[in-house]
Amino acid sequence: MARKGEMFAGLTVALVTPFRDGAVDEKALRGLVDRHVEAGTDAVSPCGTTGESPTLSHDEHERVIAIVCEQASGRIKVMAGTGSNSTAEAIRLTSRAKEFGADGALLVAPYYNKPMQEGFYEHYRAIAESVDIPQVVYNIPGRSAKNIEPETICRLGELENIVAVKESTGSMDQASQILNGSNLTVLSGDDSLTLPLLALGASGVVSVAGNIVPTDVKAMITAWKSGDVAEAQRLHHKLFPLCRDMLGLATNPIPLKAAMSLLGQDTGDVRLPLTQLSESGVESLRTTLEKYGLLSS
Repeated sequence: MARKGEMFAGLTVALVTPFRDGAVDEKALRGLVDRHVEAGTDAVSPCGTTGESPTLSHDEHERVIAIVCEQASGRIKVMAGTGSNSTAEAIRLTSRAKEFGADGALLVAPYYNKPMQEGFYEHYRAIAESVDIPQVVYNIPGRSAKNIEPETICRLGELENIVAVKESTGSMDQASQILNGSNLTVLSGDDSLTLPLLALGASGVVSVAGNIVPTDVKAMITAWKSGDVAEAQRLHHKLFPLCRDMLGLATNPIPLKAAMSLLGQDTGDVRLPLTQLSESGVESLRTTLEKYGLLSS
């Protein structure tokens, strides 16, 4: 079956938002985009969970998307995070992302207000009918407090502008239901589950680990798609301890920003209510990066 959102197949990196002196570090942000162009990353996704979107002001949110689109300049796709628990705000942000030249929009499930399934459907339908740009449903009940059920996602897949789902439920059954019941592209929302989801028929990942090891994540996807199962498995088992031991230390992107700092890619502090990784956490992270071969002991 041809799937609607194959333009987002492969590796999309969920970009961090660099901060310096309390403001968005625009120079560092442009550098991140360039780095992923050079690494062969397929797309970048600013203003998602990893980009600390909940603590960006409205002006900052728009500015980050604008900078990423401008720096990408057609060299790499941009899947802009434009979700909100306010439907009107999500429409406004998605419309702005289209104006800036984004290739698509990543729309997190409305959080906190816990809609009914019909509310989820009407929320996404309103955005899809208001803004003519490819849209990716981001289903992450661990953060949004409620699952968008697979039946609802399949129903959303009947809308022209909804092309994919970022699947962050951790449920293989849910992913299978979506792949069975729709022609939506499924993208893994958890690095450790990318290979299992590819085996079910998913097309790629929106990756956190890709911020520091984009070539390895891309190589795993490429190996799977070329039929080299053994190589895909090898890379999965290489990446798995890094993802587990890094992201298990604290809430994303706390350990990721700490890792980037240790690797000489300083992107500044996280914003409150997130706090810096503890000293013991940094030492544990240093060991993890050494074991992977990213740092010398």
